[in-house]
Amino acid sequence: MTIELRNVAKRFGSFAAVNGVSLHVERGELVALLGPSGSGKTTLLRIIAGLEYADAGEVLFDGEDAGDRDVARRRVGFVFQHYALFRHMTVFENVAFGLRVMGRAKRPADDVIREKVTALLRLVQLEPMAGRYPSQLSGGQRQRIALARALAIEPRMLLLDEPFGALDAKVRKELRRWLRGLHDEMGFTSLFVTHDQEEALELADRVVVMNQGRIEQVGTPQEVYDRPATPFVYEFLGNVNRIACTIIDGQVDLWGHQFSVETAERGRREGYAYLRPHDIEILTTSGASSRAHVKHISATGPVARVELAIEGVATPIEAELSRQQLDALGLRLGQPVLVQPRNVRIFPVDAAA
Repeated sequence: MTIELRNVAKRFGSFAAVNGVSLHVERGELVALLGPSGSGKTTLLRIIAGLEYADAGEVLFDGEDAGDRDVARRRVGFVFQHYALFRHMTVFENVAFGLRVMGRAKRPADDVIREKVTALLRLVQLEPMAGRYPSQLSGGQRQRIALARALAIEPRMLLLDEPFGALDAKVRKELRRWLRGLHDEMGFTSLFVTHDQEEALELADRVVVMNQGRIEQVGTPQEVYDRPATPFVYEFLGNVNRIACTIIDGQVDLWGHQFSVETAERGRREGYAYLRPHDIEILTTSGASSRAHVKHISATGPVARVELAIEGVATPIEAELSRQQLDALGLRLGQPVLVQPRNVRIFPVDAAA
C-alpha cells in the first residue's frame, strides 16, 4: 500500500514534535526515518500507526483518508525497540496473540492459527523455539519473534521503531541483512525509525532525514550522503570537515583552490565549506611553502585516518586514505604536505546555523 502525509503537525504542549511534514511512500518501499533524538521521527511513525493523532494535516493509505481510523482498522504491524513480548507466554503464544484477540467473526480457527504461527516461526528461522519463553532467547531471537507477531495479522504495512537499538553491533548487522531479505521476499511497505546513519544507509530504499520536527531531505542513501541538501544533513550523515571561509562574489579560496557557491549573492559573506575526509588528497612535499603538517595518524583497519594541521585553519581536519595509499606516501608525524580538496560544498553562515 502507499502512504501519504500532507502537512502533518503534532504538538505536545508548547513543543512542536512534528511541524508540517509531507511525505509519499510508494507501495513496497523500505523507508528509513533518520534523525537525532527529539527530531519527530517516532511521533511521525506513531501517527501513521494510529497510536497518536495529528493536530493538523492528512494521513492517506492508498489515496484514502485514514485520519479517523483506529489502530485495528489500519492493519499496521508495529515492532518496538524493546520487543514488548509477553514474558508469561511461550514463543508460539506470543506470535499467536494478535490472532487470538480478534473479534469472534474474524478470529481464525485454532488449527488455522497453529498452521499460520508455525509457518511464521519457520519464516523467521525459529520454529524449534516455539515452546520456549522470551527469557530463554537471545536479543536477536526475541526481535525476530516480535517481527513474526507483527506479521501474524497480515498487516498492510510494517512499522519498526528503533528495531535493532537494543542489540549489540554484530547482531544488528546480521538482523539488518535478514530483514532486508524478508522485506524483498514479502513485498510489504515498511518504515523504520533509526538514529543510526549506517543502518539507514545500508537498509533503506530511501532515507528521510528529520530535524526539529521537519524533513531536511528525502532521497536514496547515495543521494543524501553524496549530495546533502543542508548543513545539518552534511554533519549528521558521516564524517565531515567544516571549515570557516569567506565568500567573495560567489567564490571561495580554500587553500589555494577556487570553488563556486551555488546561488550566491554578490559581495562579501562569511560561510562554511564542507568536505568529506575521503575527498581530501594528500600530496607529499617539502619546504616552508607547504600548507599542512601531519599531526596524527590512525592506521587501524583498512582505512587510515590522518589528522592535518592546516595553515590559517584553527582546528585540524581529517583525511581518509586506504592503507595502500598511506604506505605509498610514507607519511610521518610532523611531515609537511599539500592538500587537494575535492567535492567541496559551501553554505553561507545563515544557512549553516
